[in-house]
Amino acid sequence: MRFLPLALALFAQAAALPAIAQTKIADPARMDAVIKTLASDAFEGRSPGSAGETRTVDYLLAQFKAAGLQPAGDKGSFVQDVPLLHTQIQSGARFSYAVKGETTALAQVQDLYAISLQPQDKVAIKDAPLVFVGYGVTAPERGWDDFKGVDLKGKVAVMLINDPDFEAQAGEPVAGKFGGQAMTYYGRWIYKFEEAARRGAVAALIIHETPGAGYGWSTVTAPGGEGFDIVRANPAREKVQLQAWITRDAGAALLAKAGLDLDALKVQARSAAFRPAPLDGVTFSADFGLTHDQVMSHNIIGKLPGKTHPEESVMFSAHWDAFGIGAPDAHGDRIRRGAADDGTGIAGVLELARAFKALGPTDRTTVYAAWTAEERGLLGSELYGLHPTVSLPKMAANFTMDTLQTAGPSHDVVLIGYGQNQLDEMLAKAAAGQDRTVTPDAHPERGLFYRADHFPLAKHGVPVLILMGLGGGPDLVKGGRAAGEAWVNAFTANCYHKACDAWRSDWDLTGAAQDVDLLYVMGKAIATSRTWPQWKAGSEFKPVRDETAGLRK
Repeated sequence: MRFLPLALALFAQAAALPAIAQTKIADPARMDAVIKTLASDAFEGRSPGSAGETRTVDYLLAQFKAAGLQPAGDKGSFVQDVPLLHTQIQSGARFSYAVKGETTALAQVQDLYAISLQPQDKVAIKDAPLVFVGYGVTAPERGWDDFKGVDLKGKVAVMLINDPDFEAQAGEPVAGKFGGQAMTYYGRWIYKFEEAARRGAVAALIIHETPGAGYGWSTVTAPGGEGFDIVRANPAREKVQLQAWITRDAGAALLAKAGLDLDALKVQARSAAFRPAPLDGVTFSADFGLTHDQVMSHNIIGKLPGKTHPEESVMFSAHWDAFGIGAPDAHGDRIRRGAADDGTGIAGVLELARAFKALGPTDRTTVYAAWTAEERGLLGSELYGLHPTVSLPKMAANFTMDTLQTAGPSHDVVLIGYGQNQLDEMLAKAAAGQDRTVTPDAHPERGLFYRADHFPLAKHGVPVLILMGLGGGPDLVKGGRAAGEAWVNAFTANCYHKACDAWRSDWDLTGAAQDVDLLYVMGKAIATSRTWPQWKAGSEFKPVRDETAGLRK
């Protein structure tokens, strides 16, 4: 009976939420037409700053206007400028490590994948000492510090991917301290590189392992040496000169040169008593040219003003960018079109805009956003979080769509980040109206909750919910869970961030339309009520939201 208080608390939370009435608003054929257009060759893979961006922005502006939206960007327009630093490692880049006069070369792409996010013409690192720093995590609230005061100035930090308890065995003290198999933000590569910069490291290497990263090596190398970041006042303080992934084999060989064993170090790093391990006698060097410029990219943002509480809002969003033109694949195709990722989400945003316009003014404002540079590190939504055009403390919820599934109707909806906030209960109510259930993310170790555009808004306290087809196979009407898993696995292995992610005539978007309908009924319930969905106790985002509680009535 020890679960009864929690069950009663969840019941009370759900009971306090507005009623959900099911409605069908999304048209699979109309969504299909949007995706087919965005994924066409004319859009060149929708890379930020390219001719493909210009075509994409023009198309989205026309669609937002046709849907009847009002501008919600900068200076009375639909557009929010997103200035980006764009870098590209030049050919001939050299990477190596040396011990006792013996040098081992590391090949870009084959052994490591490096970029630089500092606006400089050349990066030259000569014989820098290396230090293995475990998982590279500093988490005082969890009683964890991998660095133990080690001086990293001028040194190279070598780190493991994911969290300290990702591979913990039953009975180990660390088990559960970082969410077990569910990745926390400390497990993300972005955090690790940023922490290395805060510690003064000149470079950082993350040892790649597919289970811990949540994706294979081909996903790591997909950008082709190209880097993006928001323009920063002092990039040298916030970014290491060189941030890189290194393959497991190359990383193990590097550690072995210092007499260290990767598997043994992984066990040691799962202890709070772990101390950084210098790679005695081993140094790292890098030398490459770097082109850099500023690219002006754009978020597209529209709104339908609320009639009684226009300062409060509900947002629906997706990202418009993909990976542009890259190296030819096995079929000679160079365009990485991003049809499912995230043409499906953009199609969903447009369906929601049309439906709310047809509904008429709601009490709260509804906002519709198409973000740039998600594939480059959630940069469009990151900038929006820093420079919002509506009040984030008064944003009741953000609903994000990223890679909706294209395999047909399902008996359930897979939820990324299950257990974070009260939107979970609202989703369950809405799904029940479709005779569906909610299934938690089957692969929380992949950290998908921290890998999409809702996350920058969550960092500012906004309650968020993301629908993403990559969180686990849905229980499809045709073929069940096995067929759903087969769809996810095939897409992830063959098409994710590749030219294969192209529009297909045999897609069945009725399942994607079901999911868009869920967000409509949830968004409508919040936009026409005084409810404020709450983060649950234990969520890392609850304290941020609580700081602004006085601004919400």
